[in-house]
Order: sequence, then structure tokens, then C-alpha cells
Amino acid sequence: MTETAPAHAAAIPAGAGVLPGLADFDVEVPPPDLSPWQPGNVGLPGVISHAGPRPGPHVALVSLVHGNEYAGAIVLDRLLRQGLGQGMGPACGRLTCIFANLSAFSLFDPGQPTASRFIDEDLNRVWDIDVLEGPRVSAELSRARELRPLIDTVDILLDLHSMLWPSEPLMLCGTTAKGRAMARRIGVPGLVVADAGHSSGRRLMDYGGFSERASHRCANLIEAGQHWQPDTVAITHAAVTALLHETGLQPLPASQPQAASSKVADVTHTINAITAGFAFVRQFRGGEVIAERNTLIAVDGMAEIRTPYDNCLLVMPSLRPSRGHTAVRLARFD
Repeated sequence: MTETAPAHAAAIPAGAGVLPGLADFDVEVPPPDLSPWQPGNVGLPGVISHAGPRPGPHVALVSLVHGNEYAGAIVLDRLLRQGLGQGMGPACGRLTCIFANLSAFSLFDPGQPTASRFIDEDLNRVWDIDVLEGPRVSAELSRARELRPLIDTVDILLDLHSMLWPSEPLMLCGTTAKGRAMARRIGVPGLVVADAGHSSGRRLMDYGGFSERASHRCANLIEAGQHWQPDTVAITHAAVTALLHETGLQPLPASQPQAASSKVADVTHTINAITAGFAFVRQFRGGEVIAERNTLIAVDGMAEIRTPYDNCLLVMPSLRPSRGHTAVRLARFD
């Protein structure tokens, strides 16, 4: 079970919690031209779906859940331009490509690349039945409600994301055995992290049958690397290709090697910033493993945050967390 790690009050070492100037974020990959796909082909903007000649699963590839995370959109745009968009469907089943938050994406400005994550609220925190069927109104909720009938027909879903801070790529698999198994079969990236999501709202990968152990439906979420970097696009492409091969929708290209065995880690602690003074003791990179238990990694006001066990995996540390937001998750390898 995910829990909040205890923060032990103690004297703070001199210089702890001080991060020297962090570099501005470089936008090394420009956003794609998605104008051909904006109308969609199933009555939903930004949704392109094609069926194969034989029975098989309905696989959905979802990009732009966050409007400034467009590595996945680049990969889907290429997939569509290379055949799917010209009517060359999958070998079996159905393949659906979704550009989720086109409104936020349309506001992307390379001079302010973090400003177009969403319009009103995080589209990846609204996938709770009570929220979807409740009275609240926002641009993202309207889009989620619009997409929901289609999502309800999907058997296998891969949500394509990237990360603001430097990190090794990883696949989030939720808490179910089926999610973990699918992530390991995809095999890209080689690091799989099992977690229970966010207290601030339900993710798309946790919606409905995707998180129900008795349902055949399954979803994973890839965090393919840092935003706006060529390597992140490459990892996303490799993961999509591996999933399409795994589900039988497309053959694996000869140029893509078989993935190595995955490592799986379970999140045990979620560290939230309690004060505005939260800071890491150095610029950690996501995917770092801290060898020794009780190693100081951050300070939060006058409290210390230390690793709770040996070989502690740091999952997606946010080097400038806002008060009340997740700063890092700590995970233990199987």
C-alpha cells in the first residue's frame, strides 16, 4: 500500500536543500502538424480508428492527455501518415489513435513550454465515475465525457506521456497483476513501476475495467523520458511498436530488437511537499537507486526525508515541487 513516508525532525546539514541554478528546458523536438487528424473519422475530433480484417482486441493509443507532452503525438502522427491514415488498417482487431487534449496542445509555445499542460484542470485526474457523471464543468471534463463512450469499448490502452525533469523512462502498470504482466510483455521501457495513482484524482489507466482485477481490459502508462527530446520520441515509438506486435495488430519490424527482461518496482511511499521550503539535497535523476537505507534525500521545512530501505528507487522526482504536490515516490524492487 502506498503511504506517506515519515519525515523526522532534525537539525538540517549546512547547504542541504539548496539546488544550484537549474537550466531552462530545451525544446529540441518541434510539435507535430496534427491538422489532418483534427476532424477524426468516428465523429470525435482527434480520434482516428480503423478495424482489421480479422477479430482481435480493440487497442487504443492515447497521446496529448497533457497538451505539452507531444512525443506520443509525434509517434501517432507518423503511424497515421505511414499507412493507418490512408486506410491500411491493423492485421486484426481495431486500432484507435487518440489526440486527447487538442485545445491545450494548440496553445503550446516553445518560449513557455510548461504553460499548456491543460486548459482548466489535469485531464489525467478526472477519470472517476462520480466525477464524470457529476455536475462539475471544465474543458478537460467535457473532453473526457466526450471520449468516454469510445474508451468503454477499448480492451487494451497505452497512455503516452513524458516527464518534465530528467529521468530514465518507465512504464506505470497500476496495481493489478494483468497490468504488470502486460508491461513486462511490452518490454519497453525495461523499468516497470507499480503504483496506486494520485490522491488528487483518477488517471485514465485506472478508469473502469482497466483497474478491475476481474476484467480482461488493461491499461499501462509510459513515461518515455524528458519532454521535447529526440530520445523520448524514440522510446515512445519502440513501446508502441512492441505493443502492436504483442497484441497481433502489426508485425515487429526486423530493425527492432526483442526487449530484454523488465525490472519491476513497487511504490511504497509517496512524498508530498508539506511546506514551500521543500528541496532535494541534490539534483536527483528519476530512476536513481539509493543504495543505503536512511540516506538523506530532501528537506521539507525543518524535517528530513530519508530513504526507508536499501536500494530505494526514486520515481520521477519533481525538483521544484509546489506545496501539497508530490515531490517523489519511493519504490522497492521485486
